[in-house]
Amino acid sequence: MIPAYAADSTDPFQSLKKRLVADGFDSARIQTIFSSPQVSFEIKGVSAYFRHNEASLNYKQFSRTWAIDSARDYMQTHRQALNAAQHQYGVDKEVITAIILVETRLGTYTGKRSVMNTLATLSAMRDNAARQIIWDSMADDDRRMPRDEFDKKADEKTGWAYRELTAFLTYTEKEGMDPTTIKGSYAGAMGISQFIPTNIPKFGKDGNNDGKINLFDHADAIPSIAAYLKNYGWKPGISRDKAFKVVYHYNHSKYYVNAILDVAEQLKG
Repeated sequence: MIPAYAADSTDPFQSLKKRLVADGFDSARIQTIFSSPQVSFEIKGVSAYFRHNEASLNYKQFSRTWAIDSARDYMQTHRQALNAAQHQYGVDKEVITAIILVETRLGTYTGKRSVMNTLATLSAMRDNAARQIIWDSMADDDRRMPRDEFDKKADEKTGWAYRELTAFLTYTEKEGMDPTTIKGSYAGAMGISQFIPTNIPKFGKDGNNDGKINLFDHADAIPSIAAYLKNYGWKPGISRDKAFKVVYHYNHSKYYVNAILDVAEQLKG
């Protein structure tokens, strides 16, 4: 990472801050956030976007005995929330548990990257200077893609990231959270459920009725996952083929989906 204000006094977030204010965010809040020592231009994490290979992830580990036993313990510990979500949304509690197992190891690992830094850096890549920093950081990487392919992906990601950043800033303000302290995945997903920010207002649920949606709380994450799956077509007794299509919305990877469904089947056994 590099500081938000680099050694040459050039601020890679300058245009982004102006854009956020122009889009209605409070100028003082934006200045406060970006002036935080915790806000930096995230080179390492963002570079992962251009190297990530879903097929290389080890999903088989989640079908091993230790993982299934841990998931069964989790289901016992959180049986009330899981049963309530299954009853309200019609989504199998085993599938909800399988997603939490694969996404965050049952909530024990929710990511180490700053969500703010990830989304802000990707958003800033709308500008050529910020984009060049990421490209140059990959100079000695044998996995670096051709420049035209990099630019094409950057064009796609920067628009997506800005939408996610604005949703993230809106969510954290509504819930009274400090956006600079929230950690997540290299992709900006957060919480036990690993929701991207735009999914929170659509599917986030206050499972414990405390007036807040906190996806780092199992009581809220569990019904949020159920609401997400129901929205995309999950129904009680759904076939595996149809279940595959529903879970695919959660993560566009056939390896991921098969891992989820395989774990769920073991948990039912």
